[in-house]
Amino acid sequence: MAVKQEVSVEDKLRALYNLQLIDSRIDEIKSVQGELPLEIEDLESEISGLTARIEKLNQDVTNFQTEVANRKISIDESKELVKKYTEQQKSVRNNREFDSLTKEAEFQELEIELSEKRIKEAYARIEQKKEIVAKTTEKLNSQQSHLDHKKSELDAILKETENEQNELKELSDKMAEKIDNHLLVAYRRIRNSVKNGLAVVAIERGASGGSYFTIPPQVQIEIASRKKITIDEYSGRILVDAALAEEEREKLAAFLK
Repeated sequence: MAVKQEVSVEDKLRALYNLQLIDSRIDEIKSVQGELPLEIEDLESEISGLTARIEKLNQDVTNFQTEVANRKISIDESKELVKKYTEQQKSVRNNREFDSLTKEAEFQELEIELSEKRIKEAYARIEQKKEIVAKTTEKLNSQQSHLDHKKSELDAILKETENEQNELKELSDKMAEKIDNHLLVAYRRIRNSVKNGLAVVAIERGASGGSYFTIPPQVQIEIASRKKITIDEYSGRILVDAALAEEEREKLAAFLK
């Protein structure tokens, strides 16, 4: 039965730093995309809103046009009634019937005036809505063109970096398999808790990378011996010595070439 070979602390540190380099490169590629994905999302949301607004405005226009058609029918009906009452006045038997027909005719005349007023108002609202539709459509077309440009820009970036991202992702997964689960969990926890995503850093000029706090000489010697995992007490990051870091950077650069 084969005995599982124990991984040395130095190998663990190399694997951790290598994983950090790979993940940082993936972060760098993603940063090239910048705000494009968010800009595209915002534009798509805006375009969806503009489209819905145009649909609502067009429905309003249809409703007003329907109102105009109904008012015209109502006017024709009222005119027929006026004509009918006028004819009936010629054969009335007394003044009371004549006055009654006169009032009915006058009422229909008022209905005609009201309908004509409503038609005029509806036409005005239709023109107003159509103007808004035209302006909104112009803005929609402009934003759609802007969106197409942004998508094209993002597609170009993704196409340019797709192969490298796939290689790095595969390499990241392989590297993660070499790291103890508890170390991997700690690495990801630290990485998620810091803005720049750096969970493993090298000592630079006597301090941990990105930190202004000096590391005591004795601790620097311990880190350089690569006999244990050292955590920076100020930043919470895992520390490696500068020589190890440089060696791993060169290896990764050669691999990517």
